[in-house]
Amino acid sequence: MGQLSFSQDFGIDLGTANTLVFVKGKDIVVREPSVVAKNKETGEVEAVGIAARNMIGRTPGNIAVIRPMKDGVIADYDITSVMMKYYIKKAMKKRSLFASKPNVMVCVPSGITMVEERAVIDATKQAGAKDAFPISEPFAAAIGSGLPVWEPTGSMIVDIGGGTTEVAVISLGGIVTSQSIRIAGDDMDEAIINYIRKQYSLLIGERSAESIKMEIGSASNQIENAELDIRGRDLITGLPKTITITSKEIATSLKDTVDSIVEAVKGTLEKTPPELAADIMDRGIVLSGGGALLKNIDKVISDETKMPVFIAENPLDSVAIGTGKSLEYIKHFRTHPNVSSRPSTN
Repeated sequence: MGQLSFSQDFGIDLGTANTLVFVKGKDIVVREPSVVAKNKETGEVEAVGIAARNMIGRTPGNIAVIRPMKDGVIADYDITSVMMKYYIKKAMKKRSLFASKPNVMVCVPSGITMVEERAVIDATKQAGAKDAFPISEPFAAAIGSGLPVWEPTGSMIVDIGGGTTEVAVISLGGIVTSQSIRIAGDDMDEAIINYIRKQYSLLIGERSAESIKMEIGSASNQIENAELDIRGRDLITGLPKTITITSKEIATSLKDTVDSIVEAVKGTLEKTPPELAADIMDRGIVLSGGGALLKNIDKVISDETKMPVFIAENPLDSVAIGTGKSLEYIKHFRTHPNVSSRPSTN
């Protein structure tokens, strides 16, 4: 593509929880939460990214903190366009002064509909892209995790993000079988909030739930029992209150979410051709995404599938790195869009 000699193309991981931008030839240059704060009275955008996330649960009545991505797809088109404009502009500052409008490879869930996919492409172009190409999230995660996606061998990736869990078996540059479930990290946080509300009549916020998950969360209660003091609002008195919670309790609260992820993995394996299943048995299943950092989730999936399970080297960045690396194959994606609503499944 000779005309792109002064173009520095982008790969964007437009996630439910975070947005990452990879500039071709460089690395990840933007990593911020997918959050926008908007003034409800004037319609003005007050803050985007980290600044907006810091406002969650702390805003006056006239400021709404919005997460425009839900379950990996656009829930609020206008706010998503504003957010992407902000991130693309920020990434452009890291590029050469002479670079032209970028082509953008943008990551989408494998279970996305054609209408949802079109909304992502339109929002990317509106935000300043010359052209936009969708890449399926598990395919990007597999590239970013170093799996041999272009070879005639079966690779299995499980990408546990904020809004979706993507499970896919990949061979010869395409998705052979996949499943996308709208159960992931956000549901874990919600499960922790609900458990603490039911058991202790204590209300905690999203950020507290996420901290609890990261500090003492586990996919299995066969663990050493750690404790953590947490603060929230007592639903009976309405006053602030501190309680002590254990890692075994958090594992119990996460059981349903973890079970759903395990079922998606098993369901995908059941639909995998025998030759590729044998490859996966040899090479193992790779976990990526923020959910891969949940303690013991690799062990639980391994116990349930009787297969080796490994966590990617940079699980939080796998999708963004893979989206960026896929820019090398942009001609391939022009002619072989691999979003899996086209080839198969769910």
